[in-house]
Amino acid sequence: MRTHHFALQPMPFLIFLLLLVAFSACQQAPPPPADHVHLEDYFSSTEPSPKSGGVRLIPIKTPKGEFKVWTKRFGNNPKIKVLLLHGGPGGTHEYFESFESFLPREGIEFIYLDQLGSAYSDNPADTSLWNLPRFVEELEQIRVALDLNKDNFYLLGHSWGGILAMQYALKYQDNLKGLIVSNMMASCPKYGEYAENVLSKLMDPKVLQEIRDIEARKDFSNPRYMELLMPHFYEKHILRMPAAEWPDAANRSLPK
Repeated sequence: MRTHHFALQPMPFLIFLLLLVAFSACQQAPPPPADHVHLEDYFSSTEPSPKSGGVRLIPIKTPKGEFKVWTKRFGNNPKIKVLLLHGGPGGTHEYFESFESFLPREGIEFIYLDQLGSAYSDNPADTSLWNLPRFVEELEQIRVALDLNKDNFYLLGHSWGGILAMQYALKYQDNLKGLIVSNMMASCPKYGEYAENVLSKLMDPKVLQEIRDIEARKDFSNPRYMELLMPHFYEKHILRMPAAEWPDAANRSLPK
């Protein structure tokens, strides 16, 4: 039997170098998406001096005069700007502060808003202002003031804010790039039926009756009211974890 011997020849250095470069090119990450923003650009400030940390008080016109609403921008991305609508009515922007742990890493600019009558915004003592069409017009004035448009304007509404977001989109959809509705259905009467027929039946009947008695008396400042709501409703349907473990931002949003 004839035996063949093969000798390994050393690879020329130039060929090795070319192969190494080609292999490295194949391992490169794909190009960033079109709406990607660099870190230094994301945190760049475009507001005039004196700097306010992104806070703007925006004047809005209403049938009962002019008032100011509080907004705060976080980040800078000309292609993705998300305006956050809190629940309530009468809630605050504060529970959205948890987004600061998630959205910046994706390069998403977001804007806090306290709707008229909430937290840092003016709080006129006129209940005639609390109607959905007026809130829609408030939102449109805010959009114009913040220079949001169909190429970058995303609207995220949570709970009551979801109702407001949907109503705004019905009238001003041409101004939106995207709509996000969180934890809300499109009908208040249907939500009332759901609360009555589903949620209330999950609660201890004695606790439910005591809550309803307090509500019937309109005794909402009674400490007992929140003592009942927190373990029997809020911990089960608002933020499903013990209240002692809630983030500070969530606690600050609760009625004082």
